[in-house]
Amino acid sequence: MSKKKKTEFGIAMRNFTKYPEMPSATELIDYGVRMEELGYESLWAWDHILLGVEPNFPIHEALIILTAIAARTKKIKVGTGILVMPVRNPVLLAKELATIDHVSNGRLLLGAAVGWYKREFDSLGVDFTKRGKIMERDLEILKRLWTEPRVDGEYLPYNLRGAVLYPKPVQKPHPPILIGGYVDAVLKRAATKGDGWLTYYYTPESFKKSWAKIVAFAEEAGRNPAELTSTNQLPICIGPRNKIEAPMKHWLQTEWDYASWSESTMDSAIMGTPEECVEQLKPHLEAGVDRIIFVPYKYEKEQVEAIAHEIIPRLNK
Repeated sequence: MSKKKKTEFGIAMRNFTKYPEMPSATELIDYGVRMEELGYESLWAWDHILLGVEPNFPIHEALIILTAIAARTKKIKVGTGILVMPVRNPVLLAKELATIDHVSNGRLLLGAAVGWYKREFDSLGVDFTKRGKIMERDLEILKRLWTEPRVDGEYLPYNLRGAVLYPKPVQKPHPPILIGGYVDAVLKRAATKGDGWLTYYYTPESFKKSWAKIVAFAEEAGRNPAELTSTNQLPICIGPRNKIEAPMKHWLQTEWDYASWSESTMDSAIMGTPEECVEQLKPHLEAGVDRIIFVPYKYEKEQVEAIAHEIIPRLNK
């Protein structure tokens, strides 16, 4: 039996804030450079075009911010966690993502999902009720444009006639596509049409249950589940538990969403001293998660540095 590959550790960026605070593009780019210096494997941007009313959440466009960071870095992978794929023109998206893969020299990771915010879909003229079918169509368009020399196909409203997209992505056959989401239809999509699964605020128990379904769907489709990767985004706050628990819970309750149809929960939060955090993280590693994306409390510099210096080295032992 082959030895389990070690878990990778990425980190999220604060490209959205809570109004009236605005995200700073300059600070985000500097943050990306610093994350590479600290040794994180990957850096992840959140994606929305419009988000919220009262309150609203100002957000910088994910692909543009990641491109800027890719141009300033050499090693760290850049990922979307997650891209709301159905609201975007898939032909244009294929071109944009291929270009980012070149700017980064093959460091792009594409996390993508169907989205949940109907108001955003309505504003962009996309049928919210058909977002699952739209996503499957778009995945096919992306893969074909990235891998075929010439594409013919009618994917209404897109009519591809001798569509030639070059340069192809640096990564072959294309950048890894991680499908985000929770319900069985999404897990099946991850198993059959993606290169892996990206989930959000899942406990080790919830992760294991869903991953078992993905493995079964992959086997049923004749795919090797060992070729699929798993990623879980986890909130973390390092410090004396009696001091940090209340502010951490308040942050998790006021700035984050937990889909009622999922098992994502603020109970997944990692909290306490470095030793306590490591003990809470070990079950995730034992569950077989390939990558953990840390979402540090309020993206504080002290938290980001502590994860890099005091948590990851202990987990890598």
